[in-house]
Amino acid sequence: LCFRTCLVTPLVLGLLLQPPLTQLSIVTQPNIVLLMADDLGIGDVGCYGNNTVRTPNIDGLAKEGVRLTQHIAAAPLCTPSRAAFLTGRYPLRSGMDAVNDYRVVFWNGGSGGLPPNETTFAKTLQQQGYSTGLIGKWHQGLNCESRNDHCHHPLNHGFDYFYGMPFTLISDCQPTEAPEMDRAFRRKLWLSTQMLWLLTFTAVLGRLTGMTSVHWKTLIGLAAFSLLFFTSWFSSYGFVRYWNCIMMRNHDVTEQPMVMERTTLLLLRESISFIERHKHGPFLLFLSFLHSHTPLLTTKKFLGRSRHGLYGDNVEEMDWMVGQVLDAIDKEGLRNSTLVYFASDHGGWLERREGERQLGGWNGIYKGGKGMGGWEGGIRVPGIFRWPGVLPAGTVIDEPTSLMDIYPTVVLLAGGVLPQDRVIDGRDLMPLLRGAVQHSEHEFLFHYCGIHLHAVRWHQKDSGAIWKAHYTTPVFHPLGAGACYDRGVCPCFGEGVTHHDPPLLFELSRDPSEAKPLSADAEPLFNTVMRQIGRAVDEHRKTLTPVPEQLSVYNTVWKPWLQPCCGTFPFCWCDKEGDN
Repeated sequence: LCFRTCLVTPLVLGLLLQPPLTQLSIVTQPNIVLLMADDLGIGDVGCYGNNTVRTPNIDGLAKEGVRLTQHIAAAPLCTPSRAAFLTGRYPLRSGMDAVNDYRVVFWNGGSGGLPPNETTFAKTLQQQGYSTGLIGKWHQGLNCESRNDHCHHPLNHGFDYFYGMPFTLISDCQPTEAPEMDRAFRRKLWLSTQMLWLLTFTAVLGRLTGMTSVHWKTLIGLAAFSLLFFTSWFSSYGFVRYWNCIMMRNHDVTEQPMVMERTTLLLLRESISFIERHKHGPFLLFLSFLHSHTPLLTTKKFLGRSRHGLYGDNVEEMDWMVGQVLDAIDKEGLRNSTLVYFASDHGGWLERREGERQLGGWNGIYKGGKGMGGWEGGIRVPGIFRWPGVLPAGTVIDEPTSLMDIYPTVVLLAGGVLPQDRVIDGRDLMPLLRGAVQHSEHEFLFHYCGIHLHAVRWHQKDSGAIWKAHYTTPVFHPLGAGACYDRGVCPCFGEGVTHHDPPLLFELSRDPSEAKPLSADAEPLFNTVMRQIGRAVDEHRKTLTPVPEQLSVYNTVWKPWLQPCCGTFPFCWCDKEGDN
C-alpha cells in the first residue's frame, strides 16, 4: 500500500503542478504568418463595423482570436510605417521619415531605403532557424551605389525568399489609368518644356525672317538646352511603368513592366507554395498585399460583386486571398502551431478619387486619413491575432498598441533576444493578448508626420483615460471637408498646416472622433495633462540621435545606374513568368 501511495502521489502532484497547455505552446517556436493590407481603412472591415463590404475571412480571424480596437501605425504613409513595423522603432530613428514633401521611397532607382544596419524581425528569426519569406510589396528601397549592391533589398534584411514588387502599386502601372506619381510636378515640367520649345521656335523663326539678329550659336545652345531639359525629366517620368512597376524573385527581375492581370494569382500561388515548402517549420511568412492601393488590381471574378464599386471589389478579393492562405495553413495541419496576424499599414486614402469614383478607403468614425500623422483616421488600423489554443477566441482589447509591437512580440516568441544597442519602441504583446495583464505597456505614443511631431497620446492607466494632444493639424480643403482634396495628400509642414498653442486636447475614450477639443476652462485636468505630455515629449526627444536622411532629395531622385533592369540598360523589358 505504501509503495502504491508513494508512487502515485508524486505523479498526481507532478500533473497538477504542470503548466497549462498554453504555456507549453509558447515555449516552442510557432510558425508566424503576417498579413498586411495596403491603404485599407479601419472602417472597411466587417468586424470593425462595416456591414456592406463582405470580409468573412478577416472577420473569422477576429472571432477565433483577438481583435485590437486601438492599433496604431507609427506613420500615416507606406514607407515609414513599414520601416517601423519591420524594426520596432519609430521611422525617425532609422532616417526613414522625411524632412521634405517626398515622404516615401519614390523610385526603384533611388538610393534611399531601410539602412543595412537596422535589424528587422526577419533577420532575428532567420538567426533563430526560421525560414523567412516576403511575398508582395516591399517599398523600402533596393540599392545604394550600384544596381547590384542590393543594400536595401529584402534578402539583405533577413528574408530568405522574396517574390513581389520592390516598389508599391501606383496608377502609372495601369496604362489605362491617369498618372498618379508626382502628378502636379509633372504638369509643371511639361509646361516648362513647352515654354522652352516655344521660345526656341520663336527665336529661330525670327532669325530666319530677319526680325531678330540672334547668333546661330546662341540658337543652337538654346535648342540643346531645351532638349537636355526635356530628356533630364522624361527619361524618368516618361517611363515610370518600366522603372517602378516591376516584379522580382529574389534578386532577379521577372517582369518589367509587370503584367497586372495575373499579379494577384501569382502572389497567392507563391504564398501557398512557401507554406507547403516549409510546413515542417518553423517559418515566417510576411504576405504584404498590393490590395487595396490604387489602381486596385482586381481579377474578373470579383469585378462588380460589391456594393462599393471597384474599391469594394478589391477589398473583397483580398479577403478571399486571406481565406485561401488560412485554408493552406489548415490543409498542412498547421492551424494550432501558427500565429496569424492581420493589419493595414495605415489609414484609408480619402482624397483618392477620379471624378465621381471613390478609389480610397473609409476610416469609419475616425477623423482624417492617409498622410495625416495626428488624426486617428490616418493611423488607427485593424489589428487581429489568431493562435488557437494559446490566444482566447473572441477577445476584444481596447488598449493602445502599435504596429511596432510586432517586432518584439515575434522575436521573443522565436526565442530571440531584443537588440541592446538601440532603442526599441515596440512592446511584447503576448501578455496582453493572452490576458495575463490588463493594460498595454505603452504609456505614451508619439504621432509623427515626416520628422514633425504632430500629436502625442497619453494612456493614463490609473483612470483609463486616453488623452491626445495635437500640436499641428493639416488645413482641410475645402474647409470642413475632412481631407486635403486640393493637394491629394495633406502636408506635414508649411502653409498647409496649423500650429496650435495651446495644443488641441481630446479624451479619446469619450470622444474617439476627435470632434470636440477640450479647453482649460472646461477641463479641470487640462494643464495637468499638458504638463505630463510635455515632459514625455522632452524625455522622448532625448532618445533621438542624428542619422542619415534616407528620404532626402538626393536619395529620392531617380539614378539610372541604380535602376533594376532585366536587360541591358536602358532596354529593360522582360516577361519571365509569361515564358514559363
